[in-house]
Amino acid sequence: MAWLSLVLAGLFEVVWATTMKLSHGFSKLSFTLATIVGMIASFLLLAQVIKKLPMSLAYPIWTGIGAVGSIIIGVILFKDQLSPLTWFFVIVLLVGIIGIKVTSGR
Repeated sequence: MAWLSLVLAGLFEVVWATTMKLSHGFSKLSFTLATIVGMIASFLLLAQVIKKLPMSLAYPIWTGIGAVGSIIIGVILFKDQLSPLTWFFVIVLLVGIIGIKVTSGR
């Protein structure tokens, strides 16, 4: 259950990063509120997770999910352009996240 909560916390990190961009510097109320809700949900879930999982596992996985998810949303929703070398490092990051989970023994 802790791992599911960790994935959800990471997904909420993607939500708040995305809605923060959509808020245009917090000038659009609906996206500003969505950003705040996403941040609170993400942090509350992470706080619960680190009661059960070591911080040395939970925090890098949380930030990694947020980073990879934000990259994917940036490319799909905002038409960000990434070089092939950047995609290579995104894949390395994803492999690292999976590697931390697989080798954690939890």
